[in-house]
Amino acid sequence: MTVNPTPIVQLNHSLLTQKKIQLWVKRDDLTHPELQGNKWRKLKHNIAKAQQTQKKYLLTFGGAYSNHLYATAAAAKLFNFKSIGIVRGEKILPLNSTLSFAEECGMELHFVDRKTYSLKEKLLPDLEIPLEDCYVLPEGGTNDLAVRGCEELGMEILDQLDFTPDFICTSCGTGGTITGLIHSKKQDTHVLGFSALKGDFMKKEVGNLLTQFYPKENHDNYSICTDYHFGGYAKHSPALLDFINRFKDEYQIQLDPIYTGKMLYGIFDLIKNDFFPNGSKIIVIHTGGLQGILGFRERFGNLI
Repeated sequence: MTVNPTPIVQLNHSLLTQKKIQLWVKRDDLTHPELQGNKWRKLKHNIAKAQQTQKKYLLTFGGAYSNHLYATAAAAKLFNFKSIGIVRGEKILPLNSTLSFAEECGMELHFVDRKTYSLKEKLLPDLEIPLEDCYVLPEGGTNDLAVRGCEELGMEILDQLDFTPDFICTSCGTGGTITGLIHSKKQDTHVLGFSALKGDFMKKEVGNLLTQFYPKENHDNYSICTDYHFGGYAKHSPALLDFINRFKDEYQIQLDPIYTGKMLYGIFDLIKNDFFPNGSKIIVIHTGGLQGILGFRERFGNLI
């Protein structure tokens, strides 16, 4: 699959004018209808390796609404692999939209309880899966090849611009995307991550990934914002949903309520509160994840 560089579009808003901020969105949600944004960036080199090593299956892990499970199933179908998904939790029928899609793509789903799921790769020998034929992807998709793909995303952004951005912003789940971006940036650019998860552990996780994948280099021009998780991974508020709906009406860009919606809500709130210096040029990466909207609507109704 060949993906041309996704566009970078500038947003106009009275707040941006007032604060003398320039804000662009890297529309990486436009990579592919089913392999969007950072999921494609993380998978592309892994798919190439699975092809080179002549594996028959892509095998991975995730929760019942996992963007990564969804994308892996889509990738397997697109690149002629079989696929296996180890799903955290019991099987509930009818399957939700994420798991229904995965199954329609041919993914073989194995449901395991949370305690067993925590064993990850250690549980595989007990599931009667042909492991010698499997290319195993970690939960969330973050490994060395995934980080390389996200590093290339950062280089693509810099190649598209005729200026050096002051900030590159991305949402964070497992830390793989921001790790690649941190390594690819220019020294004068600060990479700002927005954790979708409650707690401060993401800072340590990203630090560990940088040490693991780039042990000989010093990376200090980045930070993780943990103030806009809205209570946790799948939590939300009326203010967040109102922001997502208004953003789509104004810019014709759909955000999701787990990652990109929280990030852009946070960015506009930080702009309002003078976090960014006047004159700042900010690039925001839309990492996709839009399939999660269907699952959100199944649980909460048509709020977005």
